[in-house]
Amino acid sequence: MHSHFFPAMDAAYRAQAEAEGLPWLRDAGDGTGLIMSGTKPFRPVEDILWDPARRVEALDEQGIDLQIICATPIMFGYGRPAEQALDSAQRFNDAALAFCAHAPDRMQALAQVPLQDIDMACAEVGRAVASGHLGVQIGNHMGLRNLDDEGLLTFLAHCADVGAAVLVHPWDMMARERMPKYMLPWLVAMPAETQLSILSLILSGAFERLPKSLRICFGHGGGSFAFLLGRVENAWKHRDIVRVDCPNPPSTYVDRFFVDSAVFDPRALSLLVDVMGEDRILLGSDHPFPLGEQDIGALVREHDGLSAAQKAKIFSGNARTFLNL
Repeated sequence: MHSHFFPAMDAAYRAQAEAEGLPWLRDAGDGTGLIMSGTKPFRPVEDILWDPARRVEALDEQGIDLQIICATPIMFGYGRPAEQALDSAQRFNDAALAFCAHAPDRMQALAQVPLQDIDMACAEVGRAVASGHLGVQIGNHMGLRNLDDEGLLTFLAHCADVGAAVLVHPWDMMARERMPKYMLPWLVAMPAETQLSILSLILSGAFERLPKSLRICFGHGGGSFAFLLGRVENAWKHRDIVRVDCPNPPSTYVDRFFVDSAVFDPRALSLLVDVMGEDRILLGSDHPFPLGEQDIGALVREHDGLSAAQKAKIFSGNARTFLNL
């Protein structure tokens, strides 16, 4: 779970993207490239991000049987007019299936949707699932709307109805103006954004209203949620303003969602298993980016405190359940 791709797309799209300030890929032809935002460089990348043959080679090297790919978050397009974002989402979703078609037994995909328009988003996730996607990746908020927004809850309920697994990925991180260096938005704001999205669903009572058939996962180990759950629980017990819409203790909702294992520290993984339970953690890596786990699965494989049965669940058993494989 939780690996990214970025399609090369055709010359017509690249020309349009450069002219209109959209994300596109500049391939240097030597195995390297740049993700561009219009005419501005966004991130240097390697061909493993867009070349499916290279991706399969990497999966062989890493010992990965099946990898689930999804959009690089710059592809979301949430700031664009909904019709344009839908057009891009459909193109990218079709490109994701073409990427996976190179080796369909090794790679499968999650779609993206124009989340700024709930009707369009519902229609596209339905089309994507019917076309072969296992589910959808969404950002953790839409502008000032967190996941407890009624429109976003409508979308999540629709995902449950059509059988789409949902991966929530942080994007557009808070307080960037206070974090200009050292990748601090990724190191501080990303975990906070993810905790915010989880608590938005718990404390608003949204999990009381969403169908239990909803399969939803939060990346990066659920951000700071597991470490700070005790603080939230204490607040729920002692401050009525915290529990006004949340009828049960926050800790009782951990069986309503999944997290991935991309926490990079055995002590953090131990805490995650203790808080979430061994059935709620999926192998995630953020592959193939440098901030991801470079030796995929090493954290789980080399963990002294996990049994062989627990490791098997995290490596594949829980993902089979989450993805309905």
